[in-house]
Amino acid sequence: MSTAVSSAPSSAPAPANPRSRVITASLIGTTIEFYDFYAYATAAVLVFPVLFFPTGNDTASLLASFGVFGAAMVARPIGAVVFGHFGDRFGRKATLVTSLLTMGIATFLIGCLPTFNQIGVWAAVLLLILRLAQGFALGGEWSGAALVATENAPAGKRAWYGTFPQLGAPIGFIIANGVFLVINFALPHPDGGAQRSEAFLSWGWRVPFLFSAVMVIIGLWVRLRLVESETFTKAEKTGAIRKFPLGEVLRRHWWHLVLGTFIMLATYVLFYLMTSFTLSYGTKATLATASAAAQKAAEAAGKVFDPAAFAASYVPGQGFAYTDFVIMQIIGVVFFGIFTLISGPLADAIGRRKLLIWVTVGIIVFGLTFSVFLAPYADPKLTGALTQAFLVFGFVLMGSTFGPMGAILPELFPTNVRYTGSAISYNVSSILGAALAPIVAVALWAAAGGSPWLVGLYLTGCSVLTLIALLLSRETKDASYDDNIGVGSTGSL
Repeated sequence: MSTAVSSAPSSAPAPANPRSRVITASLIGTTIEFYDFYAYATAAVLVFPVLFFPTGNDTASLLASFGVFGAAMVARPIGAVVFGHFGDRFGRKATLVTSLLTMGIATFLIGCLPTFNQIGVWAAVLLLILRLAQGFALGGEWSGAALVATENAPAGKRAWYGTFPQLGAPIGFIIANGVFLVINFALPHPDGGAQRSEAFLSWGWRVPFLFSAVMVIIGLWVRLRLVESETFTKAEKTGAIRKFPLGEVLRRHWWHLVLGTFIMLATYVLFYLMTSFTLSYGTKATLATASAAAQKAAEAAGKVFDPAAFAASYVPGQGFAYTDFVIMQIIGVVFFGIFTLISGPLADAIGRRKLLIWVTVGIIVFGLTFSVFLAPYADPKLTGALTQAFLVFGFVLMGSTFGPMGAILPELFPTNVRYTGSAISYNVSSILGAALAPIVAVALWAAAGGSPWLVGLYLTGCSVLTLIALLLSRETKDASYDDNIGVGSTGSL
């Protein structure tokens, strides 16, 4: 049956997507989606603990903010099922447009929200609802973009094409944090240029969320010009499309769902530790600085300051200024983008599995170095140099593991359930990795008295699970999309 399909005349009604359009559509959409996601991630550290979760305790406020941040990860598998269902039944194009619109509207509305001081706890409730909408949309975005790229890729270049939706992650991060930096620098800073201003907390933080509307309009214009891939069209012509793709993938491809979920785990944990956790840890004041500020405040208020009690309850960080640390992160993310692109041709040449095994071993070792690279040394220059090196090494590994995911996860499944299968694997892994990583990291950071060594051990443990999944999987480099469309032994009911 697949032979007959492959011999269909080239004059099919639907025109082929030009490769430049495929690359642009898969890249610009994920860039916008990740921009929206990272805008929230940055605000979750800098703004939301103060404006939406004012508990009176810095750590508790940060944990509450990260809790809402993680809630979106729970919504992502739901989005994966819903968008995967429609993407596998009716095509990739309309699904991608809908996911982009949903994310854009939710992000824009976050920028319009009243704060806790204005409407009380309802501010946090509304933020949670919009955050869930973000997660729901992103649950369908990634897989659709990856399928648009890989199903339209030339022979032997599927992993290379699959890196372009992945490249949206570093680009979105740089744009989102760049916008935050520009806004922060442009506002008056009575307490110094490296500190957040009252104007930033009052209204400046809203600008990046409102700005997303412009990016969404551009993304929609590009995606509306796409047509369906020939691979999906072949599945339709052969009757391989299923009325209930979720049931099909759970019944026939459950093992690939499990493998895909754990193959992605180390990538998620690494990324959210390198972005959200390091921003929290890097910008939290050192014990000496915080103690001096607390003592000064106590004396001004006519109260007695107890250094021992303060030290016992305070969770210290490295004490970098916010702007300085974000610039350091952006430098690291540049390497993330470079190695995302490099990993594609390398995965096409030597295989996805082989490359990811070696990269995962590197992540395992990297997790054991946290206490060396991130310790607050007496020499500020040494602390800065080691922290920058840590960010570069971490993001090199991140690019190397994230790039091939755009190919390996879709390749685990036949065409008729590829959207659903890859989306569920990718997004269930987000619960195990991304949703828990920032919360677990903050708890371990506090449990270790401000040292990051337990956080690194957590990364190592999760990476061991990924390594096991890779060892249990098979190489997908030569998997044929034309032959594996979900008919015959691969997917018939």
